[in-house]
Amino acid sequence: MGMPEDRPLSEVRFLTVAEVASMMRVSKMTVYRLVHNGELPAVRVGRSFRVPEDAVHEYLRQSFIDTA
Repeated sequence: MGMPEDRPLSEVRFLTVAEVASMMRVSKMTVYRLVHNGELPAVRVGRSFRVPEDAVHEYLRQSFIDTA
């Protein structure tokens, strides 16, 4: 899971921690934990983190549990 190597960086959409938390319906602290544990890739910009949108979608895809 991470950044697609074949895509130019200028085409990658980065989300704030707050945007990721809202998208996943979790707290910002949960997103920070995922980033610090290496489960969700992020780029540090100053004192903030930015998460590639594709990484969020990939994390959610991998997290689905088949209940059937």
